[in-house]
Amino acid sequence: MSDRDAGIGRRCSAAHEKDPTVCEGSLTAATIITFDGQEMTGCVRHSARQLASLKGSRLHPMAALMPWALDIYCRAAELTPFPWEIGL
Repeated sequence: MSDRDAGIGRRCSAAHEKDPTVCEGSLTAATIITFDGQEMTGCVRHSARQLASLKGSRLHPMAALMPWALDIYCRAAELTPFPWEIGL
């Protein structure tokens, strides 16, 4: 799976089925851990969108080693939960 896959219709596993936005960057940029311990790996955009939407979710501790972890947290902080439902 390459970064180019995002541009040809392939989506990361963190992209919600109702979220129309395209993936940004690597499809495996970060892993989100939900409040109940489930994991989903996604691109920077969809990881941030899920982090903003899923109460009690967090980035996997290994994400701290990645240069885009801070970007994901900052984006999530600026988003409303479930931004795709209001057209963001």
